[in-house]
Amino acid sequence: MADFSEGPVRAAMDALFEEDAILRICHPFGELVGPNAFYKTAYAPLLKAMPDLERRELILLAGKTPEGQDWIGTMGNYMGTFLAPFLDIPPSGHLAHMRYHEFFRINDGKVVEAQMIWDIPELMMQARAWPMAPQLGKFLATPAPMTQDGLTVREDGKQAMNHVIAMLTDLCKYPADPDPAVMQLERYWHPKNNWYGPAGIGANRGIDGFRHWHQIPFLRAMPDRKLDAMGDLMSHWVAQGNYVCETGWPNMRLTLTDDGWMGIAPAGKEVLLRSLDFWRVEEGKIRENWVLVDLLDLYRQIGVDVLARLKEFNKARSLSPITLPSGVERVWTAD
Repeated sequence: MADFSEGPVRAAMDALFEEDAILRICHPFGELVGPNAFYKTAYAPLLKAMPDLERRELILLAGKTPEGQDWIGTMGNYMGTFLAPFLDIPPSGHLAHMRYHEFFRINDGKVVEAQMIWDIPELMMQARAWPMAPQLGKFLATPAPMTQDGLTVREDGKQAMNHVIAMLTDLCKYPADPDPAVMQLERYWHPKNNWYGPAGIGANRGIDGFRHWHQIPFLRAMPDRKLDAMGDLMSHWVAQGNYVCETGWPNMRLTLTDDGWMGIAPAGKEVLLRSLDFWRVEEGKIRENWVLVDLLDLYRQIGVDVLARLKEFNKARSLSPITLPSGVERVWTAD
């Protein structure tokens, strides 16, 4: 997929996916069965929108979960020239990027299950078509790990996984214990950490940036958040070297009880979040954290159809494909 074309991609998918593989993809794609349905529903429209589509892998982790399943976690960006609409997002005519977090469960050498989030709001923002509240964090094309080793890590990752799980455990001690210090952020997070959140939340820098641009609004709106291994929630964890990844469909239960997060009114409604995450640990602390949440599905759960609102927000704009001339006929001469 680094040089995406339909024939080779479909042949590879047919060879590597079981015919009845269960593919769980972010809203609006839903749950699909088999590679053919996945290609027609998701990849074919994306390739039509970006005819020079390419997939840029930035992190690749693989291993057994504590439950004994084999999973592969991948993170990177789909990139290409945005020349035709995708999910009614107007084309920009420019290079566009859309982050992906994709996890694949392997059995007998083939994919039997996948859990995938594409950062569709990121594409909306580049097209100036995002119809919801502005994000608090920074917008940027998500970078590779600063150590540039996300595709080559091989070592045992138990120590890094234990660190991340301990961090999440302490996060959940608040607000039952009303002292924010109980979360011990300085113990777990590097002072120069980068937190790469999904478009709609945005990225932030350092512990103070994490608090201001993500954690405070999130906890104010949903103080009762519950993580995986509670009831019907389930996560799958893989770690190698200094890297940890986790996928869950869903893996977090919360109730929107207050204002302040992404401009969402307090609906008083319980929601389930799908969050697919990667962490990199450096010198015993988390230096980078890549987070994708299926925000379009969150809005759906509280009765907001973001894609319908997108149509209303952009109905005066053209959805016609863009044709860019080569430019070779332009002759520039000096005065």
